[in-house]
Amino acid sequence: MRVAIFRKGHFNAAHRLFNPAWDDEKNREVFGICSNSNFHGHNYDLEVMIMGELNQETGILMDLKQLKEIIETKVEVRFDHKNLNLDCPEFIDKIPTAENICIEIYNIMRKEIAPELDVQIRLYETARYYVEYPV
Repeated sequence: MRVAIFRKGHFNAAHRLFNPAWDDEKNREVFGICSNSNFHGHNYDLEVMIMGELNQETGILMDLKQLKEIIETKVEVRFDHKNLNLDCPEFIDKIPTAENICIEIYNIMRKEIAPELDVQIRLYETARYYVEYPV
């Protein structure tokens, strides 16, 4: 019997959407105000979904305390109150769009979750805009 569990997380971070191969005009054209040279921030909300076969002996899919600790130590501590462009090596050569942040969080979580379980990430950049990976 397949089942899914969810855990929420949260972090605040600043970023700038900027392609260094382009001039300021092209960056403003593509990224608008999100290309502000002084950066801007978001209060990111995160939903982690874990899916798989229910363990018939325990009645649980995954220890929720373990999932909470993984989100806190591997994601929130890593990104909270950081400038994603400057403080996070993941984004040295990658534009920290919501899409790229979501994929990076998935890659982090995937390494920490048992391989027989599926992982899906939903990242809210604002209350009205979110990204999911994988889809």
